[in-house]
Amino acid sequence: MKKAIGAVLLCAAVLISSIHASAQVAAPKANTAQPGTSADYRATRQYYESLIAGPNPNLAALTLLMTLMPKGGDVHHHYSGAIYVETYLDWMKQKAYCIYSADNVELKTAKFRIETQPGGLNAAARALCLDVDQVRAPLHNAFYRELLSRWSDKDYRNHSQQQVAPDEHFFDTFGYFGSFSDDDDNQGLRLLKKRAVAENVQYIETMLRSAPAPDNPGLAKAVDELPPAAGQTQVEAALAPLYQFLISDPATAKGVTDYLNSVDAVAAGIDDGEFRMRFQAYVVRSEAPARVFAGLYSSFAAVNARRSVIAVNIVGPENGTVSMRDYSLHMRMFAFLKQKYPDVRLALHAGELTLGMVPPEGLQSHIREAVEVAGAQRIGHGVDILYERDSVGLLRTMRERQVAVEINLTSNEFILGVKGEAHPVLIYRELGVPFVISTDDAGVSRNNLSGEYLLYTSRYKPGYDALKETVANSIRYSFLSDAEKAVELMSLAQRFAAFEVKGRELANGAPISR
Repeated sequence: MKKAIGAVLLCAAVLISSIHASAQVAAPKANTAQPGTSADYRATRQYYESLIAGPNPNLAALTLLMTLMPKGGDVHHHYSGAIYVETYLDWMKQKAYCIYSADNVELKTAKFRIETQPGGLNAAARALCLDVDQVRAPLHNAFYRELLSRWSDKDYRNHSQQQVAPDEHFFDTFGYFGSFSDDDDNQGLRLLKKRAVAENVQYIETMLRSAPAPDNPGLAKAVDELPPAAGQTQVEAALAPLYQFLISDPATAKGVTDYLNSVDAVAAGIDDGEFRMRFQAYVVRSEAPARVFAGLYSSFAAVNARRSVIAVNIVGPENGTVSMRDYSLHMRMFAFLKQKYPDVRLALHAGELTLGMVPPEGLQSHIREAVEVAGAQRIGHGVDILYERDSVGLLRTMRERQVAVEINLTSNEFILGVKGEAHPVLIYRELGVPFVISTDDAGVSRNNLSGEYLLYTSRYKPGYDALKETVANSIRYSFLSDAEKAVELMSLAQRFAAFEVKGRELANGAPISR
């Protein structure tokens, strides 16, 4: 393990040296955090930097400080994965659902699966399906603890020899609660807002639900039969007829409108003077190519309508067989639609891979294609940057274009095993590629944005001004309008001024005033 980390660090050092030696690298973007000169600011900066000094940061005090600190926005955020298991159980109790406690082939029951129609079960199956109160009762404590571990990453390391691989476990969790996670989205969004406000987060940009994917079997056939190595001309020839159908089909137009109306309905009452939320449409990588394209069209059309859905994404395990096979095709689909809708913003999951997860050649082009082919303005994860073909040139491009990387430290450590000095956040920071700190799936990972900042500050020890700049990036590189960004950045500055009053009191060992 030490040899592997050492190899990564050596590679990183060579990479940094190569880029600094290149005459064509753009100058770093000017610091716009505008650090203050007040006594509060100076005391907070000195206190923070004392907490991270030395080989062993003061984690308790740093946890307190990161919880209090304004964190701007969380812009890599999956709604269903952000809800904690305990909350899902509360919702199940409200709806009188039950959970199967055992596998039984004859009764067609699967342990930990939710039954939404318990009244229709026969006596034998119903006996295996526990109500939420039963799940939480002392008699079934072992089952309850196991359920928490199955529906999230809780205690995974304690049972790793009995578990599937970490990436499989992580993505499998969505199969348990996904069937009813959108039963009451407004209730869920209000809960997420409440938690965000409690930890001084003012903005969330979340992936709530996928856009509709209309079907036309006759036109889908040519798209589904495209070979992985199809050239651009061949791809466009297959996509164009399906695109023409989609833009002229009344049912498709109605589906997009209904989708937007449904998002607006569940988001009603969320925005106010202290918090704002927006949404990303998305498609799933593992579906058939024509269905992916149809979903992408609906997503682009929804964002183009300029309502609460403001960006497009693509989700699912990047190392899946279909995801790897169709990756280049998917990026060309994005490029095709980006030509039609040039103002639509893209935040694409790319590079959520590491050495050993896929063959080496599978690590060489995903981030580049997302940036240079699809035209992504933000990259989700971006972990395999060290293995990309011409990574020096790619990092230069990302720096020049100001393509921001969404850093998800907890999920990168769990899914990929990449952490500490091996994480490319060091490369991005050193070379002026903008990045943001985000949660990914806080409910599955059982973390929050304060916890992500704790990892970032304790492991990588940015200076206080650099930390404030990273927080500001979460607003600056969001997909809010320029006017909305200006409002949120002003709010962030005010929040930091109030925070630094508390920081000064902490530095002086005084109780924090309210």
